[in-house]
Amino acid sequence: MFPERFSNLPEYAFPRLRSLLDAHPAGGEAVHMTIGEPQHAFPDWVSDAIAEHAGEFRKYPQNEGLPELNGAMCDWIARRFGVTLNPDQNIMALNGTREGLYNAMMALCPETKGGKTPIILLPNPFYQCYMVAALSVGAEPMFLPTSTETGFLPDFDSLSEDVLNRVAVAYMCSPSNPQGAVASAGYWRNLLALAEKYDFKIFADECYSEIYRDTPPTGALEVADRTGADPERVVVFNSLSKRSNLAGMRCGFAATGPESTKRIRLLRSYAGAPLPNPLQRAAVRVWADEAHVEENRRLYQEKYTVADDILGDVPGYRSPQAGFFLWLPVEDGEEAALKLWTETGVRVLPGAYLSQDAPGGNPGKQYIRAAMVAPKDEVAHGLTRLRDCLYR
Repeated sequence: MFPERFSNLPEYAFPRLRSLLDAHPAGGEAVHMTIGEPQHAFPDWVSDAIAEHAGEFRKYPQNEGLPELNGAMCDWIARRFGVTLNPDQNIMALNGTREGLYNAMMALCPETKGGKTPIILLPNPFYQCYMVAALSVGAEPMFLPTSTETGFLPDFDSLSEDVLNRVAVAYMCSPSNPQGAVASAGYWRNLLALAEKYDFKIFADECYSEIYRDTPPTGALEVADRTGADPERVVVFNSLSKRSNLAGMRCGFAATGPESTKRIRLLRSYAGAPLPNPLQRAAVRVWADEAHVEENRRLYQEKYTVADDILGDVPGYRSPQAGFFLWLPVEDGEEAALKLWTETGVRVLPGAYLSQDAPGGNPGKQYIRAAMVAPKDEVAHGLTRLRDCLYR
């Protein structure tokens, strides 16, 4: 006896990649450009802060997050987006944003919408937990293709009224993974207007918001605040993983209205795993510091230039606006990834592993994703091999 709702899940992207590549020897020294695991240094004082509070590992952590941490996250939101939040009512400390992106669906998605099964809108390609969250609440995931024609962002305006009347939640990722596209303030206003008109929530995944070229990406909270949208309309997720190169610290947040926060916190008290107190204590200081974030961003900006110099003449190459992935056009993503591995040792991810078959096909099938998380020289070496193998 097993649930049918998960019976058709594809194998997760990285085990699937190992099945594709690991039966074959590398064609050169391995260069790993698959997973978005930041490799830049985090501040030395992070380890000291954890050690200073190590005695608190014997204590159960507070479910809602320590008051100091909630305050530090609200202070960061105020500095970055100009929005004032109440740390007691509008913020939930997360054990990584994946926890929130998944569990917020459990806490906030209604069982029906207009007497029918609710629809959850997802960009396609997408972060895979979006789809599983939708399936977990018995909702219907609907995949919206993101392509050159849509500016690599979902075209919500193309949806019919029949669909929109059933929408309960729309996942939106900006800057987007994998393409690095950034939603403008106008884009957010249009989506918020749809959400207000058809009464659905927006789950805004903004984990790449601090890695960009020149202009800080607009956030959903700041547009919602300026337009006077219902505070419960938007739930924003962010973390220290990309901003501060602290993926293993697992410190993120969900920021939203007081009723949504109350429901997320209640469910978390039964089903979640709070961040250990010593990590929360260290995270207070990390959220308060911008110097290391500016240096991190400078290193990525250098790698944007490297990628543009090496791949700029590749037909269809599109330089990302933000984030640290390259979304590169090929004839077939799996064939290109296998060829690249067996001939050069460079390891990338087929785009189809990040997307689903939907009307019109799989929008990731003719792409590969390359992560620029390694040091600049290693990225340059890997991209040069990639260009010479696939585009010459």
